[in-house]
Amino acid sequence: MKSRLLAGVAAVILALVGVMMLYGYAQGAETRAVQGLDPISVLVVATEVPAGTPSEELMPFLTTESLPATAIGASALKDLDSSAGKVTAVDLVPGEQLLAERLIDPPDATASVSVEVPKGLQEVSFALEPARAVGGKLTPGDTVGIFISMAPGALPNEPDAQTTQLVFHKVLVTSVQRAPSASPVDPAATPEEQARAEAEALPGDSLMLTVAVSEEQATAIVFGNEFEKIWLSKEPASAAESPAPITIHDKVLYR
Repeated sequence: MKSRLLAGVAAVILALVGVMMLYGYAQGAETRAVQGLDPISVLVVATEVPAGTPSEELMPFLTTESLPATAIGASALKDLDSSAGKVTAVDLVPGEQLLAERLIDPPDATASVSVEVPKGLQEVSFALEPARAVGGKLTPGDTVGIFISMAPGALPNEPDAQTTQLVFHKVLVTSVQRAPSASPVDPAATPEEQARAEAEALPGDSLMLTVAVSEEQATAIVFGNEFEKIWLSKEPASAAESPAPITIHDKVLYR
């Protein structure tokens, strides 16, 4: 009787040891797998952060995670050492990596403020190089003309022609998110020199633009951004409107 009891206890102990060894092996395998992908520690948002939060107040909202290099964004931050004096450009949500472009200088924060969407319209976002968006000089509340350029085949009667057309007039920009400036201003410069440098500086690599549009307009913009090319003009309320012809090579060269 006693020997059978001891045998039962030993079996339970051995089972527990086996489970613990299996769990330890699995954890070790996961760690080895991550190490094999060159893990890098980056800042990840742990708690929702409202737009406009100073970088000095961010750490309680963040955590540091070790992730495979292939899963890390090109501009993901490892620390906040280079972000002093900046604020969050947009709301940050849990789980996202903290990217450099999410932190901007306070004077630029107004460019990330959204405006109210007119009733009956919806918002759609797309990214453009500054050269395609009036040199990056757009702010919420501006209205823009949207051009779409298409590859040959868009016109049945001109199968080999590339085309461009101003498809929408005076579309409301509701939000602009900017990439950080590639050339920071010298902090030792005088205020006049800093203002001149900021005015002359080229904008960052890309802009994330959000516009208020109808369902039909949103569909065309998504198509243009997905398969063709989009270009914007700054089109104020006073700009003249007229039906825009489709421009092809002969109209450009032989007007």
